[in-house]
Amino acid sequence: MQNRRNFLKTTGLAAAALGLGLPEFAMAKTKADPIFKISLAQWSLNPLLFGGKMDNLDFAVEAKKHNFEAVEYVNQFFKDKAQDKAYLQEMKTRSDGEGVTNVLIMVDGEGQLGAATPDERRQTVENHKKWVEAAKFLGCHAIRVNAYTAVPFSQDPKLEKEAIDVCSSTLRRICEFANDFEINVIIENHGGYSSNGKWLAELIKQTAHPRAGTLPDFGNFAMKRDANGILSYDSYRGVDELMPYAKGVSLKPTVWDDQGRETGLDYERMMKIVLAHNYHGYVGIEHGERGREWETIEEVRVNLDQVRRTLENA
Repeated sequence: MQNRRNFLKTTGLAAAALGLGLPEFAMAKTKADPIFKISLAQWSLNPLLFGGKMDNLDFAVEAKKHNFEAVEYVNQFFKDKAQDKAYLQEMKTRSDGEGVTNVLIMVDGEGQLGAATPDERRQTVENHKKWVEAAKFLGCHAIRVNAYTAVPFSQDPKLEKEAIDVCSSTLRRICEFANDFEINVIIENHGGYSSNGKWLAELIKQTAHPRAGTLPDFGNFAMKRDANGILSYDSYRGVDELMPYAKGVSLKPTVWDDQGRETGLDYERMMKIVLAHNYHGYVGIEHGERGREWETIEEVRVNLDQVRRTLENA
């Protein structure tokens, strides 16, 4: 039988486990278990879906044809179907039939967490309830929401705190509803305040609900774009700050630094950060260049898979 040191070494995570003081059971991975799993985010194919070249109902089937075992949906592609049980059943039947896991639903256009008035924020809560129920029906573990707010974007600490206060209250109410369905409510860094890793981490801490979490997106750390340029947040630092609360991870093959510069992703560096936080869940690929969507998705997956093998064998 392997001793503890050799067991952790075979996972490629001995240093992370010992450095973090993690108990043995927290790192329990067998050789048959990947150190992380790979899923496909539906947004990768948005030109095909918006262009009528693919139907939402075919997404799981097409993903399986391209060797994906798990998918992440975007509500924009079945916006009026959240409460259509026959439609949702057809989605589930197709994914189940292909052996594809439904991971989460990315929810857009259902109101701001930090809307200007209490009535608007109450409506935001109501609008998200149907997506919590749809996620449960489909077998997902989470919905992704956006931390948008009527508080003007600023680096003024007072406005940053105000934005956290209004967003956390709304997020907590959605989480309280979602808890009965065992659905997590996760926030992606998605522009504005949310693309400041420290701000988003503080929002989750203040929300103080076990269903609240993050969906760190490697490429979404541009906080503001205007005539003066791009205000960005370092992607590697931001992911490190968000991973303690992560219930999912979204991969884009580009990253930002603090000077508004975008560069190619260092896959190994980033995945070491992810794994150092004892995360072994899905890494959703969210990238597809228009006109060659599947080809570029495969290029990203090849890179990610190579890094996974490297880290597993380290």
